[in-house]
Amino acid sequence: MMNPYLLQLHAYPFERLATLKAGTVPPASLTHIALSIGEPQHLAPDIVVQALIKNMDGLSKYPTTKGIPALRKAMAQWCTRRFHLQMPLDADTQILPVNGTREALFAFAQAAIDKSNVSDGQKPIVISPNPFYQIYEGAAFLAGAELYFVNCIAEKNFLPDFSGVPAEIWRRCQLVFICSPGNPTGSVMDVSAMQQLIALADEHDFIIASDECYSELYFDESLPPAGLLQACSLMGHHDFRRCVVFHSLSKRSNLPGLRSGFVAGDAKVLERFLLYRTYHGCAMPVQHQYASIAAWQDENHVIENRRFYTEKFDAVLTVLDGCLDVCKPSAGFYLWAKTPVTKTLKNDADFALALFAETNITVLPGSFLSRDTQEGNPGVGYVRMALVASLAECAEAANRIKAFMTRHLN
Repeated sequence: MMNPYLLQLHAYPFERLATLKAGTVPPASLTHIALSIGEPQHLAPDIVVQALIKNMDGLSKYPTTKGIPALRKAMAQWCTRRFHLQMPLDADTQILPVNGTREALFAFAQAAIDKSNVSDGQKPIVISPNPFYQIYEGAAFLAGAELYFVNCIAEKNFLPDFSGVPAEIWRRCQLVFICSPGNPTGSVMDVSAMQQLIALADEHDFIIASDECYSELYFDESLPPAGLLQACSLMGHHDFRRCVVFHSLSKRSNLPGLRSGFVAGDAKVLERFLLYRTYHGCAMPVQHQYASIAAWQDENHVIENRRFYTEKFDAVLTVLDGCLDVCKPSAGFYLWAKTPVTKTLKNDADFALALFAETNITVLPGSFLSRDTQEGNPGVGYVRMALVASLAECAEAANRIKAFMTRHLN
């Protein structure tokens, strides 16, 4: 018999999107522009490509789960520098290389959830923002936990407000996922909000898993988003107890195919996670490790990457100003646009389907990225647009969307 928890899994958002679009034929005269998937399209940095080629002899070696010391050192130094940590990360105990944040976030829940001490037959609880990256949900379900969603709504700047979480939920909570900058909204938690959550973790004894894979995509070079370890450091929590962060080269360095990232934080937690991963068999290939070192040690390509995204946001938002309810996010590469309600566009799914049918542009309905709660579904009435295509394609998409809005609002 297969794991019964598999039956709890929802269809992935892109499966639902394919079903929504099935049978719809867009205008053949218009080239397709994909704004649905958050897959970076900028060129991979040449220094990384060359490092990968130079170290292809790594194919003949079994990689270790913990990674080579030089990689952990590069990751620890980057994280310490980037988040102004008062005590440097210990590359031997507080850093663990992973094959991208997606697999690591999923695996972490499997290692972190403890079902042995739950009373009255109640499942452990994992708290997640809503809308959210669907891996959080699947990871929780397959770890035998329940999900409790904290809605991220416009009135609260699309940030999770944990003050309303009932005491009974905190009693059963073992893991809280946060994502800052947020997917899909681009909202950024400040240090104060993170420290309030850290205090709750100390009080109720749960782990905070902070997904920070968009942390290097921001618009003001003088104001990078804060991170969870930074909030810990400012509190004097230099052991980062109960806190782990997840970082990746996919967005920062346009390397989604390298599958390279790291987890950092509480050494005791990471020691157990390393044990899990040793049996899981997910070591990063040696040649990828050397390529990753090159990426983590260089900031020039990251600055250039941010410039590309800034150009695209400025171009798109200039065109959409006044015709679509959307504004520039705090960080990331998504637009979280509110969809109008008209005679033909009743909801976000209607909007996405009509936009595809009329303009050959694919966007992702916000309701596909969120779940129903007692307070409602915070993704309903929004679409996510990923500005990952070229500047010219993004500008063309904006003009098509403007014409589309003009037709449907008049």
